[in-house]
Amino acid sequence: MDLDVSLSPLKPVDGNSKGDKIKNKDPKRLSVERIYQKKTQLEHILLRPDTYVGSVEQVTQQMWVFDEDVGLNFRDVTFVPGLYKIFDEILVNAADNKQRDKSMSCIKITIDPENNVISVWNNGKGIPVIEHKVEKVYVPALIFGQLLTSSNYDDNEKKVTGGRNGYGAKLCNIFSTKFTVETACREYQKLFKQTWTENMNKAGQMTLKFFDDEDFTCITFKPDLPKFKMTVLDKDIVALMTRRAYDVAGAVKDVKVFLNGKRLPVKGFRSYVDLYVKDKMDETGNPLKVIYEEASNRWEVCLTMSERGFQQVSFVNSIATTKFDLEFRPLECFANVMKRCDVSVEFFEMLKEPSCLQLRIS
Repeated sequence: MDLDVSLSPLKPVDGNSKGDKIKNKDPKRLSVERIYQKKTQLEHILLRPDTYVGSVEQVTQQMWVFDEDVGLNFRDVTFVPGLYKIFDEILVNAADNKQRDKSMSCIKITIDPENNVISVWNNGKGIPVIEHKVEKVYVPALIFGQLLTSSNYDDNEKKVTGGRNGYGAKLCNIFSTKFTVETACREYQKLFKQTWTENMNKAGQMTLKFFDDEDFTCITFKPDLPKFKMTVLDKDIVALMTRRAYDVAGAVKDVKVFLNGKRLPVKGFRSYVDLYVKDKMDETGNPLKVIYEEASNRWEVCLTMSERGFQQVSFVNSIATTKFDLEFRPLECFANVMKRCDVSVEFFEMLKEPSCLQLRIS
């Protein structure tokens, strides 16, 4: 049986066929090139930000924030999760440095809504100011200016810091109009500084200077507010960022935290919990009782009465773990952990009451 050559899949397509002419006249038909597109990683992050930093739309939910005229306040907050995320990446990085350098003693946070500038400084061990032998770029430029670079890829290592996937601070760089890294390392006797602009698309000239003083790292950035459909750092997002500054002051041991030049009045986790119960009374008119246990050098737990049923505030590796699934019965889980840590009977008596749980794990 002879095959009809005109139907052969090997026959070249005749672009002048009558059928093709009819199809090409359809103005609504998209080309193959417009239907199937390839993006760079950076382009994909900007095009689909929710995959990386969360929603870039405003949401309203009840959260703890720090209002200057009230203090810690549980209220409705309207904020953009993506903007909150990029700020938190930088803040958690600074807190993580305490795990790498136990001598670190200070974090300084500046939030300037008027000029849309945020900076986070810490005096822990600086980033190695040395050229990476494989990538042929200085290490600070590698970890802040190139995607998928991280020091947390060793899955056999116990995780006591916040990073994991190699995005982290780069996301802050990508969602900023200006992002500056400054780090000093006495070990290599160098001070490194570099600025990226236009959502990490343009890298400025790197500068290196001789350095022989105390190590530090400072990240300064201007969030790209239009990317979050915002025009200013408004009251709610500033109140949320301010609360995170207080969180770090309570969750990171032996570190003084300054916000806009003023030291926060928090000395450790127990002191931090007092901010939640300040001026609060029980049903008998007495100040709320707080049960505190330091189960180990990495576990601290506080328990007290709550005004609105079960509530919890908790931190793991300085990250605020705000979501808690009650189906897992968190009080029972923590009771089991505390038993293994030889916690007092008084703590377990408190577990029987409707309570508010405060937890720090580092």
